[in-house]
Amino acid sequence: MSRIVPSWRDDFKPLIRLGLPLIGTSVMGFLMVMIDSLMLGWYNVTSLAAASIAGSYFFILFTLGAGVGYAVMPIVAAASAVQDEVRVRRVTRMAFWWALVFFALAFPLFFYSGKILLLMGQEEQIAAEGQMYLRIMWITLLPAMLANVLRSFLSALDRTAVLVWSTIAAVALNGVVNYLLIFGNYGFPELGIRGAAIASCSVQTLMMVIMAFYANWRLPAYSLYQRLWKPDREVFFEIARLGFPIGLTSVAEVGLFSAAAVMMGWIGEVELAAHGIALQLAGLTFMFHIGMSQAATIRCGVKYAHKDEVGLRRTAYASLAIALAFAVGVVTMFLTVPSHLVGIFIDPADPRADAVIASGVALVYLAALFQFVDAGQVTAIGVLRGVQDTNVPMWLATVSYWIIGLPASYVMGFIFGWQQTGIWLGLTVGLGAAAVTLMIRFWTKSVKIGETVVAEPV
Repeated sequence: MSRIVPSWRDDFKPLIRLGLPLIGTSVMGFLMVMIDSLMLGWYNVTSLAAASIAGSYFFILFTLGAGVGYAVMPIVAAASAVQDEVRVRRVTRMAFWWALVFFALAFPLFFYSGKILLLMGQEEQIAAEGQMYLRIMWITLLPAMLANVLRSFLSALDRTAVLVWSTIAAVALNGVVNYLLIFGNYGFPELGIRGAAIASCSVQTLMMVIMAFYANWRLPAYSLYQRLWKPDREVFFEIARLGFPIGLTSVAEVGLFSAAAVMMGWIGEVELAAHGIALQLAGLTFMFHIGMSQAATIRCGVKYAHKDEVGLRRTAYASLAIALAFAVGVVTMFLTVPSHLVGIFIDPADPRADAVIASGVALVYLAALFQFVDAGQVTAIGVLRGVQDTNVPMWLATVSYWIIGLPASYVMGFIFGWQQTGIWLGLTVGLGAAAVTLMIRFWTKSVKIGETVVAEPV
């Protein structure tokens, strides 16, 4: 009994060992998006604003479809813990099927995206550039979703080094292709925002190919591509029941920030560009929490497979402690050098540079405000996924983000007249509500393996 209280500290080392490569992968992946914003910001403010809103649009759709890929992680981790190689293969194969299905269904949302952006209240020029970007990004969706399935498969089996190296290669390629095609350097055509989309398609395809080859080469025992054409109805719907709540939970959060981008567009182009910059900075630091949350999902999945309630609690404690410690460092950075961080994204010669920087600095201060609640809610989501508890958390998150956070953003932004400050304060309220309710869900129900069913049947 005396060992139970202090022994949770023993989970720090395996969490960090597993989490660091996943953090590196998340950071490198996000850097691709940040490079797009950096280069488009140096191209012109209109392209940066269009990329901000169109990028959010793409990410919402990708996140919804990627839920089935993320479902692979806890299921494969649990199956691997009991050495069930057949189940690992069946789950991963059906996740590939779901990626193809979602890719086909998403076509009209990309092809007619310009009209949708206009209906969302965006300016005509921004909607037109956004549509050019999104029509190319539809092609990107398929390799991105297949790569996400492979990434979850490899992560669950603790094969994370290849993820880091493949993502580093992709970031390098993204920077080169962006430089050539956005600006038209070295004789290449000047494509602006379309060049950024082509670069994204190239790098997602590269990552998918590298991971697919590695999985077949280094893990032949799983016969991952054996009878890919064979349907598996039971597993197909199993991962859907687990995966789509994961996707919808993520969409609820991403959608909250995208709705904030839409509201920023109502205020003006400068505010929208500043929102995009501040969101890039907050998103980059958030990648740490994404990586550690995925590590917590895998570790909790193993504990769940062995019905180790004490170990599950230790993993949750350690995950939360690591997340909060990192949040302290982020808050310090955001409060001390905000203008330097924002200034990286904008050409100082642009006539609107000073206005964008001033607006962005104010938002970075507000981003510091929600670091702790953001760390808490993403950690709670990670441990809940580890025990395959996704349905109730989906509803808790959706209510927090859309019933509490979004109205708070609108009221404080436009009814109170606080504009961009009010919008981001509303984001903080929504994230805080999610952190509290999801943590309560885990500690009062999902952690009790021996006393109740951890999750809805899958």
